[in-house]
Amino acid sequence: MIQADVKLDTLGYFCPMPIIMTLKKIKELTVGQVLEVVSDDEGIKKDMPAWCDTTGHQMVGLEEEQAKSGMIYKAFVKKTK
Repeated sequence: MIQADVKLDTLGYFCPMPIIMTLKKIKELTVGQVLEVVSDDEGIKKDMPAWCDTTGHQMVGLEEEQAKSGMIYKAFVKKTK
């Protein structure tokens, strides 16, 4: 289980909104902090690693869990700069 410093709820939003919301939120963090992005958009599984590669932040994990409404994805991003 990955410990996050800040949680960002993007449930109900679809590409590209979870990434845009992540970009805004990560600016509020300090270097080394981990942001947990909760999403029900399966696209986050490929979009978040690609965004991290582009921006230089570190993807430290991805968790999937079954919920009543469907799959929930939790992407963990460490601010590196």
